[in-house]
Amino acid sequence: MKLEVLNIQGESTGRSVELPENVFGVEPNEHAVYLVVKQYLANQRQGTHKSKERGEVAGSTKKLKRQKGTGTARFGDIKNPIFRGGGRVFGPRPRNYSSKLNKKVKRLARNSALSSKLSAGEIIIVEDFSFDSPKTKGYINILDSLKVNGEKTLLVTSDYEREVLLSCRNIPGSQVMRAIDLNTYDILKARKLILSEGAVSKIIETLN
Repeated sequence: MKLEVLNIQGESTGRSVELPENVFGVEPNEHAVYLVVKQYLANQRQGTHKSKERGEVAGSTKKLKRQKGTGTARFGDIKNPIFRGGGRVFGPRPRNYSSKLNKKVKRLARNSALSSKLSAGEIIIVEDFSFDSPKTKGYINILDSLKVNGEKTLLVTSDYEREVLLSCRNIPGSQVMRAIDLNTYDILKARKLILSEGAVSKIIETLN
């Protein structure tokens, strides 16, 4: 499949890019996408949650009252979980939420996400561009020209573009990423996927 290449003014350059079927035209595998997104979100968790249990709370271990004859329930020390300030029963402990997936599953998920975006008409290809200095207004003008301003967009560049990254940082819903860092979650999160010509080559090289 071919897509025409636009310039930053939103006009056709007369060129087109060939998108291979084995990357942008596969049958989407929803289960692979689910597994990869689940892994990505789990890997973002720090896992540093912690609450004190009965044996960790500061306080006396003295039995508060005698076992029998009070007419009320029996209990021991002040660290009892039923008291305010007592320990928590089976509270959270630090743990590692990260998991691993096969490379083939990740590649299949990314191909599925890219294919879904292409079939939905949510991929735009622009010629390579850069800024001399960070210009938020300049980046907004590009979004206006491409008629995607106000939507969640992901611009994928071939290499690290510092000025472009800084230009979009203050725009809600806009994100810039290198082709080598492209992942399934960010593809699906974006409403419009903007690929530079150089990024398309890097994506095909990586996923082909």
